Amino acid sequence: MTAGLAPSPAASVKPRWVPAYVALGSNLAEPVRQVERAFEALAALPGTRLVLRSSAYRSRPMGPVAQPDFVNAAAALLTQLDAVTLLRELQSLETRLGREVPSVRWGPRLIDLDLLVHGQTRCNEAALALPHPGIAERDFVLVPLAEISPSLDVPGVGRVDALLRRLASTTLERIPGTD
Repeated sequence: MTAGLAPSPAASVKPRWVPAYVALGSNLAEPVRQVERAFEALAALPGTRLVLRSSAYRSRPMGPVAQPDFVNAAAALLTQLDAVTLLRELQSLETRLGREVPSVRWGPRLIDLDLLVHGQTRCNEAALALPHPGIAERDFVLVPLAEISPSLDVPGVGRVDALLRRLASTTLERIPGTD
């Protein structure tokens, strides 16, 4: 460094890593493979590291639409992206992985990536709700999430392990060889 020149303030600011959790799901075109492709894509996100991934679980679909069972999993990330940017990246990944806009709510899908938690962020806007609504009632979210982070405190909702214990029952089936 040349004498008399101080480093720029931006050069001395270290990026802040924030924990984030994502739910993955698929029930079309070899769903286990679709979830695996999504894990690979999450690992390649800019400014983000895939730190943990759950096993895959088979679950019955939600809602009134007749469709195949889902394969669900969860990912723990460390990211430098803010919540809105991370959500946009996840939506972009869904598109690149072949997801089309579902014709019916809770219908079949090739891949679904839901941002569940982003650090301590709490918001309830049309474009982004954090923590993800319904997280406390959905076994297909809580079971994989409890596998990788049972003590995670979901902001304003509670610890994952406690939320899972509150569920009446779960019908999820762990898929062997997916851990």
